[in-house]
Amino acid sequence: MTQELGTTSTPQIAPVAPAAPAAPNTPAAPNTPAAPVAPVGRGAPVGPVPQTSAAAPVPQAPPAPRATPPVRPGDWWRDAVIYQVYVRSFADGNGDGIGDLRGIRDRLPHLSGLGVDAVWLTPFYASPQADGGYDVSDYRAVDPLFGTLDDAGELVGEAHRLGLRVIVDIVPNHTSDRHAWFRSALAGGPERALYHFRPGKGEHGEQPPNDWESVFGGPAWTRTANPDGTPGEWYLHLFAPEQPDLNWEHPEVREELDAVMRFWLDLGVDGFRIDVAHGMVKADGLPDIGAREQARMIGAQVLPFFDQDGVHEIHRSWRRLLDGYGGERIGVAEAWTPSPERLALYVRPDELHQAFNFQFLRCPWDPERMREVVEASLAATASVGAPTTWVLSNHDVPRHTTRYGGGPAGLRRARAAALLMLALPGSVYVYQGEELGLPDVTDLPDEVRQDPSFFRAEGQDGFRDGCRVPIPWTREGASYGFGAGGSWLPQPAEWADLSVEAQTGVPGSTLELYRAAIALRREHPALGAGAGVTWLDAPEGVLAFARGGFVCTTNTRGTDVRLPAPGSCLLSSAPLGTGGGTVALPADSTVWWAI
Repeated sequence: MTQELGTTSTPQIAPVAPAAPAAPNTPAAPNTPAAPVAPVGRGAPVGPVPQTSAAAPVPQAPPAPRATPPVRPGDWWRDAVIYQVYVRSFADGNGDGIGDLRGIRDRLPHLSGLGVDAVWLTPFYASPQADGGYDVSDYRAVDPLFGTLDDAGELVGEAHRLGLRVIVDIVPNHTSDRHAWFRSALAGGPERALYHFRPGKGEHGEQPPNDWESVFGGPAWTRTANPDGTPGEWYLHLFAPEQPDLNWEHPEVREELDAVMRFWLDLGVDGFRIDVAHGMVKADGLPDIGAREQARMIGAQVLPFFDQDGVHEIHRSWRRLLDGYGGERIGVAEAWTPSPERLALYVRPDELHQAFNFQFLRCPWDPERMREVVEASLAATASVGAPTTWVLSNHDVPRHTTRYGGGPAGLRRARAAALLMLALPGSVYVYQGEELGLPDVTDLPDEVRQDPSFFRAEGQDGFRDGCRVPIPWTREGASYGFGAGGSWLPQPAEWADLSVEAQTGVPGSTLELYRAAIALRREHPALGAGAGVTWLDAPEGVLAFARGGFVCTTNTRGTDVRLPAPGSCLLSSAPLGTGGGTVALPADSTVWWAI
């Protein structure tokens, strides 16, 4: 039965001034004042900016098997909170200014204390770093920039000791142009069949084979030179030219990626986040698209190079591989699709376990659109018996604090969105630093940027570096505790007051809000796993839904909204005023209620 929280008409609302983020409220102390959170701003670069290394990988022997993964009854991934680590920017263990595996291992207690279930690591494999490690030259080696295979094994073992699972990236759509296969292909070897080489159009083959565009801008084709120096064929790269696409029609490609997965599963990892899981298979004949600005079409309409039906056979084979290992190893799809229904195909019972919900990530701070996305997402995944996976930020998009307007208003909305996300049924991904309320860094000097799309005409926005700035751990130091050698991207001076040290134990801080929310999510029987929500009547601009003995209210308006109190307050993203059986929902806030 639906419980009414109010009417669809809007009660009289008194404007309120923007307030600092709130302390988590409880029924015993509903008016506890919030500690101030430092204003979000920009400052001068701090510490040196070391250059990335392109050193040749050092041969490394696999380490001995490590500790077994933690045991949790049932399908742990259905309601897990998973923390994304962008390896270069989390913690630097050797003082060279770049994050690494040793630094992550040393900071794992932070993740354990946050209460997450697992950590997802971006690529740390041998790579020339043309695209932040997503150009892999050796899938079985750790790049010296990040450590060794022993470091990887020790990280997995320590994570398991702390009750954390470890998910690693795998990049199956393309390799680096430094991969042994591609080097041989350029030399005319048989590995040429493992990639997409085609003759060009025009009288002398001077035009690309088709009109496909790189996601990073410009043509998706680069012309090669023959051994005698004459112009040769073209090769396909849907991303940077240093990332040639693999030909998944060739059985050797499939066999090799299966072997790579087994290598890391044998080392003890608990699953894979599959980069460009919607790629790999291209439409027969590689047909023209007939339109420009194709990167803007990704996730909005059908394209001949993404989300082709043939990818599902690959994912089914990987599911069989994962099921062959104990400990509930999982596969997570990074899949951009035109609709929630298409996304649900990736998480059918015999395919992958999770798929990122980019429809939710893209959703603006608008109650109608949010409800539409939540409803469509839950309906689509329920149709195949899978959980929905919610995410607000990652290493490829501006942080949601900035997307929601930036400054104090953006932070209020980001905190509210976090509680909304954590109240929904399914699994949740938290991007490093969002638990600190970090904004995007929008004023990085051009000379320090490293995002390849920044340097290419007609590409994406080219500002992914802003969400990849290393996170602050302490109030002081050359890189606020990131590492002794500074930071590979400069950090704003204001981040000292947003650091883990500055927020730990401080009522009202964003870090303590996340800790409280994740703890409640694990303890409350109506949170976490499940398939749906019951929408409740609420004033305009307010989202309200129930799940068992729990209600979530999100006020998206810039002013307070008064309504009957639906129960006792469990947690609030902003100070909550109650009295006389009613409650004033603060502007841009989310409140959890026990009923």
